[in-house]
Amino acid sequence: MMPITENVRTFMLEHAEDDLSRLLLSAARYPGIDVPFAVEQMAIRRHIHDKLPTWYANDALVFPSKLAAEQCSSEQTARYKQQLMKDARHVCDLTGGLGIDAHSFSSVAEQVTYIERSKTCYDAAMYNFSVLEVQNITGYNDDAERLAPTFSDVDVYYIDPSRRNENHARVVALSDCRPDLLVLMPVLLDKAPQVIAKLSPMLDVSHTLAALPETTEVHVVSVRNECKELLFVTTRNRTETVPVIHCVCFTADGREQHFRFTLPEERACTPTFSNDMQTYLYEPDASILKAGAYKQIAVRLGVNKLHVSSHLYTSDRLVTDFPGRIFRVDDWFPFNGRLCRTIARTIPQANIAVRNFPLSVSELRQRTGIADGGDIYLFATTMAEGRKVIVRCKKCELQ
Repeated sequence: MMPITENVRTFMLEHAEDDLSRLLLSAARYPGIDVPFAVEQMAIRRHIHDKLPTWYANDALVFPSKLAAEQCSSEQTARYKQQLMKDARHVCDLTGGLGIDAHSFSSVAEQVTYIERSKTCYDAAMYNFSVLEVQNITGYNDDAERLAPTFSDVDVYYIDPSRRNENHARVVALSDCRPDLLVLMPVLLDKAPQVIAKLSPMLDVSHTLAALPETTEVHVVSVRNECKELLFVTTRNRTETVPVIHCVCFTADGREQHFRFTLPEERACTPTFSNDMQTYLYEPDASILKAGAYKQIAVRLGVNKLHVSSHLYTSDRLVTDFPGRIFRVDDWFPFNGRLCRTIARTIPQANIAVRNFPLSVSELRQRTGIADGGDIYLFATTMAEGRKVIVRCKKCELQ
């Protein structure tokens, strides 16, 4: 992997705001500069500006490919995983990639082993570790399935199986990912007391728990209402019979919200339903919806569900710690043809969301003529008695 030389660094700084396509076409104007390499690095840096702010700020770091930057953990989620490693002396990252997670683990573990089968990624990561002056990471450019059984003192194996096949197409099923976690898991738990697997956010939590019976915890991590990571913590000789599911929400305003439950608790509880819209409307965070805490969130926080399948909630009392978005209801209307013909007269612009509703957002906009944007929010949904309604509200900005 080519390092970032002073000439390249200066070039990237001088052209930081340029159109990269045009810059690439004018490469002949810059003799002595590897313009394709510099442009690729600049494009990747633009992509990671918010995702990896510390790495972005260090102009000596090099990135092997845009795909590696897209697939890596964010600094925010990597820091969260530090908490899962706090008692580990030796952590082994079996699928090291760009090295974001391994670098994060090195702050809490005495020793980190980084394994990456791609020579390009491996070279870039080891170079970056040296730039970052990390002393406790040992790297191997090797295959995890071959190398993992050779270690004897690992406390935690961390694995993020590749979700692309040999044709670079996306895959989701555990058996289609590489390494195959279902085959490798018995080997790993024989060598270490704990394995933490980062899996596709597309996977169903219940079905995955059945496939990984050694699981003791599941961490569903979202950033700005987008589910980013699904972490399964498996433990050798586990004593807990029911895995605890942790929903972790990193909000746009910098808050970190947590909600814990178990699937038996979810199945056993009975929420209350509201036949009328109350003062506040609640939309759960993506982590809550992904984990399936539809009833627990209502019972635990004292809010009423609108419909068994709507996953929207309401209350007259403001619940400020609700994990998700909170709105103050201004009005609500029965959905019918007359409303579609007339609503744009009073609400010409709004943010529209549909939950358990027969029309999509685009179809509803087409039917009503309401433009996108503004500070009004419209939720099209179904109430407990099957009534289709549109709720007009404004977002609550909590201090």
